[in-house]
Amino acid sequence: MAGRKKQEETVVKVNTTSVVQQTIDYLTGAIMRREYTPGSRIPTELELAELLGVSRNTVREAVKILVFMGVLEIRRPEGTFVCSGFSNSLIDPMLYGIILNQGDSYDSLMELREMMEVGVMHIVITKATDEEIESLREPLAALKATCLAKKPDLEKVVRMDDAFHQAINELGGNQMVNKISNMVRTLTHAMRRESVDHMLRTGRADELYRAHERIFTTLKNRDSENLNHMVRSTYFVNGQALD
Repeated sequence: MAGRKKQEETVVKVNTTSVVQQTIDYLTGAIMRREYTPGSRIPTELELAELLGVSRNTVREAVKILVFMGVLEIRRPEGTFVCSGFSNSLIDPMLYGIILNQGDSYDSLMELREMMEVGVMHIVITKATDEEIESLREPLAALKATCLAKKPDLEKVVRMDDAFHQAINELGGNQMVNKISNMVRTLTHAMRRESVDHMLRTGRADELYRAHERIFTTLKNRDSENLNHMVRSTYFVNGQALD
């Protein structure tokens, strides 16, 4: 009898409203509190149902959603485990939410882009070695050859631009920042492509390349004080730099 009473006291009652979401909130909260650590097995479906006072079907649906999001993984027959490492699936729901939120304006995306690029470059200036920064010469040279071709190809220039910035991201050595930065670049792809297209159509491909050369020089000189101004000066809106 005493054992039964103790078990009842440990039951975490979940509200009847949106019980699946409440179960998800409990599991993610427990992971953030390190009650379940990366790579560890979470309680069984039956144990969670009893702990939370919900049906096994509710637990099953919550786990299914967290597996889709890349938070949990099912290893049969061992059980369900907290994922180790960072998955693209963790970013995807956030990305879709931002895309579907019509309240996000052009200015908001520009601010987000600037914040991420300045932050990434600050990390590179702080952490990357001189040799690692020198390695950016290769993607920069590829971008230069593409921009200064006799007839620059828009899609190729956009790809080389992305490759240069991705190389910068990787120098930062922070996987989470890298993923979020890639998400921001996905969100701003259309505006960046439009800017590149305008620069190429108006015969300013060299100016576009020089903007990226300034980025490399700033990183090479570890000039963190002028990062914000430098980054803004590389953004071309209707052919005009923001700074």
